[in-house]
Amino acid sequence: MTRMERRNLRNGILFALPYLIGGTVFMVYPLVMSVYYSLCHYNIITPATFVGLDNYRVLFFHDEVFWKSVYNTLYFTAFSVPLSLALAIGLAVLLNQAVKGLSVFRTVFFLPTIVPIVASAVLWLWVLNPESGLINGMLRAFLHIEGPGWIADVQWSKPSLILMSLWSVGGPMVIFLAGLAEVPAVLYEAADIDGAGPWQKFRNVTLPMLTPTILFNLVMGLIAAFQYFTQVYVMTAGKGTPADSTMFYALYLYRNSFVYLKMGYASAMALLLFLVILAATAGVLASSKRWVHYHGE
Repeated sequence: MTRMERRNLRNGILFALPYLIGGTVFMVYPLVMSVYYSLCHYNIITPATFVGLDNYRVLFFHDEVFWKSVYNTLYFTAFSVPLSLALAIGLAVLLNQAVKGLSVFRTVFFLPTIVPIVASAVLWLWVLNPESGLINGMLRAFLHIEGPGWIADVQWSKPSLILMSLWSVGGPMVIFLAGLAEVPAVLYEAADIDGAGPWQKFRNVTLPMLTPTILFNLVMGLIAAFQYFTQVYVMTAGKGTPADSTMFYALYLYRNSFVYLKMGYASAMALLLFLVILAATAGVLASSKRWVHYHGE
């Protein structure tokens, strides 16, 4: 190795050193310790006691709330992610038209995305209030019917949160708008020559060309849905009420960590969540070879 090569290697290591140190301290070490604590009884106050797979045995075979939180999270994910994607695509297509005041409409639909999550949750608490909320008030005034209990009703609590999740489709919408801008105009011209109508152009041109953007928003939506926490924490005071119908996985993990101080148990839950998200992401990426179309292919 020449003197120049040694100097370049040294400089490269020095430039990478902050990232390597930060990655080790804030990513690798916490992950390793989380795996270790998942095999222990640990409550922060007393030293960790190694118990092997006991935490996982209790999770899978003796914890009904754990399975309830899994069901609630999967239910929310199964409905909120597809609905958010469909609504975001629809809005992006509508806002991609050459109409007057387009920038105003884009801004209006994007604004909810920049509202702090806690503020949005408090706002929706009022909107969904069974007695004095906006939605039930409109139902009484215009349709003369009594609305549901929304977040306070076991049957309507999860649909309420799904409805609330559609509030922030402005982020995916903007990404879809960027994707629409990349669709070659010649494809639409060719479709016009072939006599294609609006629906045929959307189905055979727009949608296939948007599949890379759909893939990105799908992966990000899945990750966010599996970790859904802040909104349900604010709207239920961190309790997952009523009757654990809003006890999402991340909320139950939080309660085990900081309410019950069962850090080892919570570490086991966190590791399982990590593996599920990893598997879901890998599955989506693997399936993308069959349905994602990239420009030039």
